[in-house]
Amino acid sequence: MTPTPPIRPATSADLQALATLAEHTFRQAFAEDNDPTDFEAYVSDAFSEERLTRELADPTNSFLVATDRVGEDLCGYAKLRRSSAESCCRGRNPIELERIYVDHRHLGRGLGARLMEHCLALAEREGHDSVWLGVWERNARAIAFYERWGFEAVGEHDFRLGTDLQRDLVMERLFDS
Repeated sequence: MTPTPPIRPATSADLQALATLAEHTFRQAFAEDNDPTDFEAYVSDAFSEERLTRELADPTNSFLVATDRVGEDLCGYAKLRRSSAESCCRGRNPIELERIYVDHRHLGRGLGARLMEHCLALAEREGHDSVWLGVWERNARAIAFYERWGFEAVGEHDFRLGTDLQRDLVMERLFDS
């Protein structure tokens, strides 16, 4: 049986590996379903080390990383962001699950579920009453994953990938009071 990768908060020492993993997993998830020019325009900005440096230093963000037990290589990550929520969200003090990705080589081992558990636990510890996220309407696998975790579609918003304006579902999970 393969050991379950440990999950921990990301640090500035993870910067380069996290930038590489973030771009790699985004490519795995979406590259073949998007125009290459739009895709590259988005990726070059969204996953640059400069941007990630700012995001890691920003106290409104929390990054969690999963590492393999062998070489401490990153194999999955999540990003939570404390900011204003979409108007369709019902929580009074929501937090956004902006990203949650697992390298395809590590799928099927429960790592996505463990990352989600850690995200929900962090949200509850901080006193948030809901977690919300945006998910591409064409990403059926992710939508099904979020639904298994109690997220419900509550609205939609636009997501710009390069020049391509796409539709995301806004999903939210309320915590029991």
